Amino acid sequence: MTIFKAILAASLLALGITVAAPTMAQDNKSTIDQIKERGVLRVPAIVNEDPYFNKDPRTGEWRGFVIDMANDIATTIGVELEVVESSWANSILDVQSGKADIALALTALPARALAISFSDPTYYNSFVIVSPKPELANATWASLNDPGVTVAVDLGSAQDLITQQYLPKANVLRFKTRDEAILAVASGKADALINTVLNSMVMVKRNAQLGAVYVPQPLLSSPSVIGISYAADEQFKSFISAWANYNRRVGNNQTWIVKGLAPFDITIEDLPAGFDVGG
Repeated sequence: MTIFKAILAASLLALGITVAAPTMAQDNKSTIDQIKERGVLRVPAIVNEDPYFNKDPRTGEWRGFVIDMANDIATTIGVELEVVESSWANSILDVQSGKADIALALTALPARALAISFSDPTYYNSFVIVSPKPELANATWASLNDPGVTVAVDLGSAQDLITQQYLPKANVLRFKTRDEAILAVASGKADALINTVLNSMVMVKRNAQLGAVYVPQPLLSSPSVIGISYAADEQFKSFISAWANYNRRVGNNQTWIVKGLAPFDITIEDLPAGFDVGG
């Protein structure tokens, strides 16, 4: 058994994942009681990630639909929201280490579930391409899977995983950051960028050189979930999933998403056909 545990630990380290052993609730208090005693719900957020979240450099205030969602969760519990500045990768570590209570807008990748627990979906995010080439408007994942097609993607992201699975024959340029991948398309080095629909809609509004957002068929969607520590109790996990389900089904999550897109003059009618935040 000791040898098995050592092999498992080494395998997880190779994936860049650490699995913390669950700990007993502090003084046997429930997770929600601990949050109420602290007076704040801690949620990681990322600068320059519109429409999810962004920080006003002048006032220090955060905006975005994830911030609105997190504020509603905090209000439901009866506490204030505390934003922990982070990154997409570190937000998972923040939850796992106890620096944050939950992390929103995570793509439910199976490898991530080794580190943290997932809630029920808050909405469903579609994978798309961003391209200045109109001939790709009717592209399928099969037609993009061609050595003559050059696509750009940010390394290690959910869209990178999609690219590996569906475009093994394409000429794939992988970059450390999404900004580098965007530049590859804007400069003509790549035919298209693979990304998720909400980020992509904001990208083309900010930079017309990127072209338009197209949805290759078949439609590929992934649930966007809330990450929760495995050390949290079942009451808290059940509450977060109930919150996600309720607000998705009554349309509140869609309302917050549309509000997050509004500063960029993007309406729900502008979203590509097939994108659905319900379910």
